[in-house]
Amino acid sequence: MKSAKKYRNVPIVLATAALLTAGGGVADAGTATGATTEPAATSGWDGITREQVRIDLGQGWVTKAELTYPSTAEGRLPLVVFLHGSGRNDMNQTLPGGKGSTFVPLAQAVGRAGNATLRFNKRGVTDIGPVRTTDPAQLTPEKPYHRTQQDAAAVLRFAARLPRVDRSKIFLLGHSEGTNVAANLAADPKSFGIPEPAGVVAMGVLGKPVKQLLTFQVHGRLLLQLHDEFDLDGDGRLTATEAADGLVGQPREVAELFRTVLLDGAKVRAATDANRDGRIAIDTEAGAVLRANTGIDAYPDVPGLDPFLVSYIKDLARFPTVTQALPRFSGPTLLLNGENDLETPPRAAIAADAAVAAAGNKDHQLVVYPGLAHTMNLAPKFADEIGEPEQRVISDIQGWLKAHR
Repeated sequence: MKSAKKYRNVPIVLATAALLTAGGGVADAGTATGATTEPAATSGWDGITREQVRIDLGQGWVTKAELTYPSTAEGRLPLVVFLHGSGRNDMNQTLPGGKGSTFVPLAQAVGRAGNATLRFNKRGVTDIGPVRTTDPAQLTPEKPYHRTQQDAAAVLRFAARLPRVDRSKIFLLGHSEGTNVAANLAADPKSFGIPEPAGVVAMGVLGKPVKQLLTFQVHGRLLLQLHDEFDLDGDGRLTATEAADGLVGQPREVAELFRTVLLDGAKVRAATDANRDGRIAIDTEAGAVLRANTGIDAYPDVPGLDPFLVSYIKDLARFPTVTQALPRFSGPTLLLNGENDLETPPRAAIAADAAVAAAGNKDHQLVVYPGLAHTMNLAPKFADEIGEPEQRVISDIQGWLKAHR
């Protein structure tokens, strides 16, 4: 998600670009426009047929999508439907800055393992890039998260009608926001008019209420970094020397943020050191200043957040989290999270998996990967770097799907 203006490393989960949604009338048919061809050796799609399809999501939006399947496959196949993170994402979930994509390497690996896959552009996205429409009705619907749910349900109804798909073996693979969409759909498939999913794979799990997640992204993670990287003696307070040492090696923007809170030249900042003891208490003194600076207490109207993002946050808060919804699904679940994820912290995934287990589901699995960040890529702690999923994640998903065919 896009950061709040004041602090670059803030809400990536809830605003990776914005969102989209589609409305009430959901169509059940799509139109195939033929298969594409790319040089197999360079594209990674060798042995996989790619069909460009169009799916009518209703309310005036027909989205581009891609169905893939092993070229030599016969009969109906298990299908994996990819559900994006928040934001106006294309079917690949193309990452900014030339960092690749979240979904292409996964779709290729899943296809090589004998499955069909279906990826689609979110409402408001016209092509890979992502390229977005200028139509405000499609870009800024009134109930953004609800419309995203309805769009995903439309895609599933379309998928269930495909002649190459075994409708009893449709798996949902969601990332970030997509984990919540998958859990909501799987928890109550009848109300969405979809077949019961065969399983749910969730990467970067929205297992906590949006207010808690946003508070962590905007405020709590800063305190966590101060404790982890500045307070080496673990007493919860920072001397001027600890503060200065902690700034060494930090990115310029991060160092400037903390410097304005902690230091005034070579001394601790008097305005932060409320009890004048020459040290900054991380939680009570630095924390109070950071709360004021970030404006988190104005939730959901956090300074710097786009008005549409605020409307999205309000809408998302109306629906159950993964932890609340997924226990109502009796099928197999695989929850994956990076240990260094600063958008959906691993504790949220742990809570969700525990709730699934408590509901009596015997087929559930949780993997927390050391060193991985929100897009399941290797990244330094507190860095918020993005990238394509690590091979270990891809292999785990491949193996799990193979075991549940």
